[in-house]
Amino acid sequence: MPYTYNYPHPAVTVDACLFTIQDDRLKIVLIRRAAEPYKDVWALPGGFIHLDENLETAVKRELEEATGITGFYLEQLGTFGQVDRDPRERVISVAYFALAPAGHVTLKADTDAIDAAWFDVNELPDLAFDHASIINKAIKRIQTKIETSNVAFEFLPPKFTISDVRQVHESVHGRPIDKRNFQKWLTGSNLIRPLGEKRGGSHRPAELYELKPSQRRKSFD
Repeated sequence: MPYTYNYPHPAVTVDACLFTIQDDRLKIVLIRRAAEPYKDVWALPGGFIHLDENLETAVKRELEEATGITGFYLEQLGTFGQVDRDPRERVISVAYFALAPAGHVTLKADTDAIDAAWFDVNELPDLAFDHASIINKAIKRIQTKIETSNVAFEFLPPKFTISDVRQVHESVHGRPIDKRNFQKWLTGSNLIRPLGEKRGGSHRPAELYELKPSQRRKSFD
């Protein structure tokens, strides 16, 4: 065939870091591998790309296989290509991170996994390949973006309180945030608007807000 070269080609995979917040802790989905290499070891959802799909299609497929749903906030994290990162062959992985509201995801083990579960990012098991490095980079990226964009709201339902948003920031950074300063900043921003509704009992119910339409994602696919 024309344009065919006589030297080896690396394989390409995608890996997905899917995060949510549960019990005020930042958590990530891991799958327990069903086959070698690293059989029975926890790893990120992912796999080899099909020849007829692009990278984003591949990672969406892998996430759907692990969770059964689509529509996550998804962003490319980076490329990982250490020569010895995979004992099978020369493999380059393109990693992504995704965000989901708590309770929005029901996990299931796909054909390549024995199990799938949420793990606290501060209590991770031993991981296959270079997935610990990928996760560390993803956490740092989210910590930066949560201060410079509206990705914090990807962790929340459509209606939320100021306290809910602050808790997302605290969970991502792993430390408390001054309540008064945070409320002053958020209510003075151009991100949210009050709904005229409240949540809670008779004792100081909390005001409910929503993300302004101009700040919402236009597409979830």
